[in-house]
Amino acid sequence: MTRLCQRVARLLPELARFGVVGLAGSVVDLGGAAWLHGVAGLGPLVAKALSVTAATVLTYLGSRFWTFRHRVNQALLREGTLFAGLNLVGLAIAEAVVALATSGLGLNSALAYNAASVAGTVLGTVFRYFSYKKWVFVAGRAGALPARVT
Repeated sequence: MTRLCQRVARLLPELARFGVVGLAGSVVDLGGAAWLHGVAGLGPLVAKALSVTAATVLTYLGSRFWTFRHRVNQALLREGTLFAGLNLVGLAIAEAVVALATSGLGLNSALAYNAASVAGTVLGTVFRYFSYKKWVFVAGRAGALPARVT
């Protein structure tokens, strides 16, 4: 039990940083899409594509240089490509939950949509957190250098 408590105590700061980075990315995504579409007059798909791209760049930088800074660097192109690919899988998970609720179960109220959106985001976030740790920001190996912030 003591080992479990120690592991959780070591994990909590990383989880908190991951949450802050994710929240910042959500603000950029949702706020950016709303502003680009509502104020700047871009089409809804273009606005969403631009806001998701900006949020992905922000969350990558936050993850690389803050959340997982103690982990090993990979080649930038490989790391960025994996990060973007896993973000797409996380998005697909969230979209699948929304599709299941709205199309599959016929739950079309605003409350049902928002509940499905939150549930999908939570499931996608859990997937992203563990997949980033496994494939993108890997644990240190003997002789490997952690990321450095200069």
